[in-house]
Amino acid sequence: MSFLDKIHACNRWNPADFLPLWLNGERIGSLRPSAADQLRRWPDQFDVTPDAVDWHGAPTDGAGRTVVLAELVECLVVDGVISHRHGELYPVTASTREQTRCLVDRAAAPFFGMRAFGQHVNGFVRTMHGIEMWIGRRAADRRHYPACLDHLVAGGLPATLSLADNLRKECAEEAGIRPDLADRAVAVGAVTYCHDSVRGLKPDVMYCYDLELPEDFEPRCTDGEVERFDRLPVAEVRELVRDTGAFKLNCNLVIIDFLIRHGLIPQEDPDYLTLIRGLHAPLPESGNDARSLSK
Repeated sequence: MSFLDKIHACNRWNPADFLPLWLNGERIGSLRPSAADQLRRWPDQFDVTPDAVDWHGAPTDGAGRTVVLAELVECLVVDGVISHRHGELYPVTASTREQTRCLVDRAAAPFFGMRAFGQHVNGFVRTMHGIEMWIGRRAADRRHYPACLDHLVAGGLPATLSLADNLRKECAEEAGIRPDLADRAVAVGAVTYCHDSVRGLKPDVMYCYDLELPEDFEPRCTDGEVERFDRLPVAEVRELVRDTGAFKLNCNLVIIDFLIRHGLIPQEDPDYLTLIRGLHAPLPESGNDARSLSK
């Protein structure tokens, strides 16, 4: 196994397996043919062809579109096509959160292949022995990636909260980090990936943060998502990412980014430039026939 294997695993998809979902000339999603067939139930809203799906009946305002999607998702959940509703609203956008066209339930975003945003925090401590990272073990009852390793803090970014407000909320909920300490997190960029998952396409953006913590800091989980935290030497974290499948899949990318920025994957590594490019995979967009890094 290798670091590059982890990037390939996150970016395994074939554009030919998905149909673009258009809204007023913008690609807002990517649908499996089976998902597109589900939308034939609403011919007043969607024009489904062999090559694309056009949301031709969409209301002209974002609030109206949000209502239509909510009603549609409700039907798909009742019929078992979508497993559940999360209760958190994500932006529907062809590019950035600032260009939101309407909102959709978080759990439904992969069905439509809609872009999703999240925040991941590398919590670390500088010790006399070097950098150590706080790593969480996900609870065994989690719907996704039960009992896998995870970041100190990581969560989805709902449309209704700013990056700063959501980061404070996630830090408090997931690790008991008080707001003044959470505000020390340094924004260090973003990682993108596009993954063909069992739920549909996940063209995701993860905003990345480094949070240097005092040596006496002890995280505590307050929302039940994590069963325990461990502080591990960064060399051990590096080996876990490179050599095992212990981490939740997308966490690998954020940690690889951390390792590169802190000189823990050296420039002499033969995959160095490929890794950097792979952390910023192209996402489907209008006029972009992006190809995956690994099919």
